[in-house]
Amino acid sequence: MMDYVNAFVSMLNSMSPYLLLGFLIAGVLHAFVPSAIYSRYLAGTGLRSVVTAAAFGIPLPLCSCGVLPTAVALRRSGASRAASTSFLIATPQTGVDSIAATYSMMGLPFAILRPVAALVTSLIGGLAVGHWERKGALDDVQDHANYEFSELPKGLWNKVLETLKYGFFDMMQSIGRWLLLGLVIATLITVLLPDNFFSTYARWPLLNMFIIVAVAVPMYVCATGSIPIAAALMLKGMSPGCALVLLMAGPAANVASMFVVNNAFGRKATIVYLLSIIGGAMGFGVIVDYWPGLSELFVNALPSHVMHHHMDVSWFNTACSIFLLGMIVVSLNAKYWKSYQIKRNKTNTMKEFKVKGMMCPHCKANVEKGLAALPGVEKVTVDLAKGTALVEGSVPDQLIIDCIEDLGYQYVP
Repeated sequence: MMDYVNAFVSMLNSMSPYLLLGFLIAGVLHAFVPSAIYSRYLAGTGLRSVVTAAAFGIPLPLCSCGVLPTAVALRRSGASRAASTSFLIATPQTGVDSIAATYSMMGLPFAILRPVAALVTSLIGGLAVGHWERKGALDDVQDHANYEFSELPKGLWNKVLETLKYGFFDMMQSIGRWLLLGLVIATLITVLLPDNFFSTYARWPLLNMFIIVAVAVPMYVCATGSIPIAAALMLKGMSPGCALVLLMAGPAANVASMFVVNNAFGRKATIVYLLSIIGGAMGFGVIVDYWPGLSELFVNALPSHVMHHHMDVSWFNTACSIFLLGMIVVSLNAKYWKSYQIKRNKTNTMKEFKVKGMMCPHCKANVEKGLAALPGVEKVTVDLAKGTALVEGSVPDQLIIDCIEDLGYQYVP
């Protein structure tokens, strides 16, 4: 039992200071950078708008669920499908929090290559969509909703409070459980798998990459939660290229995201989106594994505390870990307590709609704002824990369903 505890605490202590720094930077970006700026420069289909979209997206700490409504909002605020696709591919693969955590657990080469790979794959996908967009060869997708970004809080003190709330509460609600799940899975891998488990199959790294893609693409794993899993698998003999495939393909796509992209951007853009992610991950994985000396560079750069399962018990790291776990517990408790209160306060006049694809506070805010803007709606309450929207007012059910799907989510009868 102590082996599991030691492995978990070791990984948590290694990551927590970098995660907290990343969450703080995420809060600053959210509170101080106007969101409308993201659509102002993304209307074109050429290289400039695609690069700008990727550059905007790479530092944002949005997972593959949170980025979907944001990308749809960009599209409906005037961004081209090329720029929106570039943003959609780049954003979930990285983020200031995951880049910092990647450095702490996997070393500098991975921390550098990860955003570079995200940039390249997003440029390829965005430019391909832009080429077909200029030729009018993409599917004709009607945009029925008009999304407007919320204004920033006014006043320095309000912005500081919003920074802390978003970084250490909203972000914890978004990825907290996925981060803990990733650490638990990494702990089990570290303790249970033999050290030479993957070295048996080292002769076929391409086969390993195909297996990782087949498993990682359909499932949901956030950019930060995938880091301890990839690090643990490398310690069991998995090649650095295969680990990079997991870090790129896992966070960037899942079944729900593919449905939403198809609905909002069209079938051909969805194919480009998926092929860019898979092709980019496999391509960079092959480069890392087959370029002379590169694989050894990535292996040798693994931090010593990860390589030797060293438990960092310094007071600073321990304090960061306690604070991180405490905020995750507080935020998740608030999420499910809110769900209980919504259920208790539900009235007979409220209509309940099951919404598939809501996985974070970004999703909740988008659905609430979109439904509240419908004529006849008096009150909207979204239960994120249960994935439902409660609507009160004299509004046709079909109008609500259409609004949900226009926002990029799926209504479940």
